[in-house]
Amino acid sequence: MQAKKDCLGCRLANKNETIYMVYEDDYVTCFLDHDPFNEGHTLILPKQHFLDADELDEETANAIMRASILISKVLKSLYQPDGITINQNGGVFNDLTHYHMHVVPRYEGQWFGEFYREEVVGEVDVRELERVRERMVEAVNELMI
Repeated sequence: MQAKKDCLGCRLANKNETIYMVYEDDYVTCFLDHDPFNEGHTLILPKQHFLDADELDEETANAIMRASILISKVLKSLYQPDGITINQNGGVFNDLTHYHMHVVPRYEGQWFGEFYREEVVGEVDVRELERVRERMVEAVNELMI
């Protein structure tokens, strides 16, 4: 499968839209969610177009899992969360219409149902996203040494 020009997820994963990238390899791009559940909330998108997990080829699926492990380590080192939630919403629940995995630092007392809230809390300051991106890229680079 190739990237699709009319797919927002493909454009994001291939950096044809503004993103705050923290890591990429030949198969996936990892970047900060524009409406984070918590600071450091990262999305992992394949560079090729896939809609659901059952469509992924083995190389892409493995790259997604490797990236989720790396991002989890980065989030744990930077934020000391009480846990990490990794999830993917398929079918009609995939609001991006492109496979994407969320890696989210979480803290005790946070109800995960809030993750699915419909209302927009407010715009995130892009300077804040850039600050978080810089910290995460530094942590990724330290782990990759």
